[in-house]
Amino acid sequence: MTELGTLWRTVRHLKAQQVLGRARFRLTRPTPDLRAAPALRSPVGASFAPAMREPSLLPDARFRFLNETRALDNIGWDDPSVDRLWRYNQHYFDDLNASGAAARVEQQRALVARWIEENPPAVGTGWEPFPTSLRIVNWVKWFIGGVPAEPAWLYSLAVQARWLAARIEWHLLGNHLFANAKALVFAGLFFDGAEADTWLGRGLAILRRELPEQVLADGGQFERSPMYHALALEDVLDLLSMVAQRAPAASPARRFEPDLREVAARMLHWQRAMSHPDGSIGLFNDAASGIAPSNAELERLAAALGITAPGPAAEGITQLDASGYLRVARDDAVALLDVAPVGPDYLPGHAHADTLSFELSIGTRRIVVNGGTSCYGSSARRHFERGTAAHSTVQVAGENSSEVWSGFRVGRRARPVNLKVGAWNVDCAHDGYRHLPGQSMHRRQWLFGARELTVTDSVSPSAPAVARYHLAPGLHLQPMRSDQWQVRQGESVVAQVSVEAGTASATESLHAPHFGMLEAAQTLEVTLHDGRAVTQWRW
Repeated sequence: MTELGTLWRTVRHLKAQQVLGRARFRLTRPTPDLRAAPALRSPVGASFAPAMREPSLLPDARFRFLNETRALDNIGWDDPSVDRLWRYNQHYFDDLNASGAAARVEQQRALVARWIEENPPAVGTGWEPFPTSLRIVNWVKWFIGGVPAEPAWLYSLAVQARWLAARIEWHLLGNHLFANAKALVFAGLFFDGAEADTWLGRGLAILRRELPEQVLADGGQFERSPMYHALALEDVLDLLSMVAQRAPAASPARRFEPDLREVAARMLHWQRAMSHPDGSIGLFNDAASGIAPSNAELERLAAALGITAPGPAAEGITQLDASGYLRVARDDAVALLDVAPVGPDYLPGHAHADTLSFELSIGTRRIVVNGGTSCYGSSARRHFERGTAAHSTVQVAGENSSEVWSGFRVGRRARPVNLKVGAWNVDCAHDGYRHLPGQSMHRRQWLFGARELTVTDSVSPSAPAVARYHLAPGLHLQPMRSDQWQVRQGESVVAQVSVEAGTASATESLHAPHFGMLEAAQTLEVTLHDGRAVTQWRW
């Protein structure tokens, strides 16, 4: 009955379109269209330099994805023993546009030819809609960047575009649907003629529908993951670049350009607000560094396109109302606060049970962090990383604040309530524990002073509860008294923390700043007394 309840609390939020789309996607399978490729469209502007990632193609046809290296000759393209996300990356071809790609062009050419030979149309992981979408975009970028396209490659690209047009991921929506639409626009602007115009029209129609849904009024991507936001910002910037390079003046893509530019500016503001002074993203929900392009690369591409946006307040509180985050900057400290819902109700797959968590930087040094994301799938590690205990917030009765389960499912969801924002204080509660006996509510107050932060937690009615503060790797807790510690980096003291209510202890933990990587770290655990804990940080 518990499992049935979890299932019901999950599926009751789905849109009918998702349910019907899943049935249609599984029951129908089109036949690949193997007609000749359309002609190419002539460029109308200069080619663009896309936001670059780190190289992933190594000598001897070896790949390095998610901090794991494997040889293509050993695993092929679809080894079921290899994690699905890693296999997806094999088929993206991100390396074509990565740093130093020109030095690997012969390797890349051989890899493209091998992919075509060893991945026949509609067979295997590589032909699933999402990797197909990313591969279409990467191949087009590569071709317009100056690599001559062989006829066999153009033929394969056209077959992929036709296949994608028949396999749109209406059952998943979200970033998958956006990626599908982006790929159709790229194919529609790269090729010419009636068929290409059909792809372009369909891609634009999806984008016109999804852009207001997926990008919130404050500029945040609606799944509320800084990593997926950065990927979505890259998508919008890529679309603008492609329109500038290939869309004639009369193209419907040109009429969509002002909308894209306005959205890009809002998204750039959000990206800046939800990043730390070290220039990298906050780790809320599914987020890790090294998947999206760096902030510096996104800023470079935005500047090249003439996209401007205000930065967050240099001193004070930047409130991202629509998405539910706040950035507080005072003196040399920056804190990112999560007072957000877990995501859109019908699409919370990348949500963590992290409500009322926060991250804190002093200068460019991260101090308090969330646990990060090292893997997808449905392993015990994945379940832990999505859970409340992996985040700098309060866990009640050993339960998660939102009912995360499987790899990408959420049943019961925590709802933030009664948010109050003052000059230097933020106060908010959530109802994620109302299903427990006593129907407890967790309330947290952050009070920022001159070079100090006081965090007050209350659970009412009182219940067993623990507040956790995960420290960034490289920091350790040096006890001074039973209720006071120095936070040290080597021999240097970077902060002091004292527990004014509650009982605290230091524990060992693991931090996941990147996929496929776990780093040793420490966590300060504060057990609430009579439903209350007060923890003060000074630096």
